[in-house]
Amino acid sequence: MRTDRLVAILLLLQRREQVTAAEVSRELEVSERTARRDLDALAMAGVPVYSTQGRGGGWRLVGGARTDLSGLTASEARALFLVAGQASAATPAVKAALRKLVHALPEPFRVQAEAAASSLVMDPRRWGASRVERRSPRFLDELQDAVIRGVQVRLGYVDREGAETERTVHPLGIVAKGSSWYLVSNTEVGRRTFRIDRVSSADPTGDPVDRPEDFDLAESWREIADEIDRRRTPTEIQAVCAPHGIGLLRVVLDGRLEVGGPTTDGRIEVVIRGHNEYALACELAGLVEWLEVTGPPGVRDHLASIGNALVERYD
Repeated sequence: MRTDRLVAILLLLQRREQVTAAEVSRELEVSERTARRDLDALAMAGVPVYSTQGRGGGWRLVGGARTDLSGLTASEARALFLVAGQASAATPAVKAALRKLVHALPEPFRVQAEAAASSLVMDPRRWGASRVERRSPRFLDELQDAVIRGVQVRLGYVDREGAETERTVHPLGIVAKGSSWYLVSNTEVGRRTFRIDRVSSADPTGDPVDRPEDFDLAESWREIADEIDRRRTPTEIQAVCAPHGIGLLRVVLDGRLEVGGPTTDGRIEVVIRGHNEYALACELAGLVEWLEVTGPPGVRDHLASIGNALVERYD
């Protein structure tokens, strides 16, 4: 959704000589704080916008509001139109709008901007994995529209046990995580996240969303994802690893690995998260060449048992 807003602000700057954060706030139905943050983000991304202070001040494009986007440098144009490419997570409407803007670019930039839009392909499959077709869930468009319009939704939802419930939610944003889509909402019991493929109905009520002024979707999702990871992998173990084995641990364990400092013998302290002690022991048994588990004792006991079983079978 932030990509949508940034493009909308850019178009707004094209239409007007100058805009203020208050005007952007009203146009996009966000707080002034969010509007200022988005304007700053445009400038930090390299789009040539600048602000003037004092009475009559506001935000302008360098060179004035020109519909041909000639204030952009070649590299800025390429960066902007990467958003329109096949690998982008932007909505189809945003991509279509950006492709139309390509034709408004000065001729020297147009070819490179078009090339940028087709320069990157993302294949989410790992080597050896079968192809998984990513389909948009049934109610994605309705929920995204509710987020944009800022209206509450009467949501039907089926949980992982198959129980169906209905509740009124305040949609705040939508996140794509891998092949799944999630709705982040406020509810009467606090902030909740819903998998959109489990939504059984979505009926806008027309009532306005109660949206916190300081809400930031990316920040909120980081907190949600961290909490989910902690719940999925609640067990922690301590270990020391040979320096040349850290790279392999990063590949095998990904976000479940925390790397600490060196020990007196030159090895590296690490903390590893997993589902339970036995699962971790099974996972780490093949890494004994580089890794020594120091605690808790239960994991060391499981590793010893696995080692004894391997010796009995293959000795």
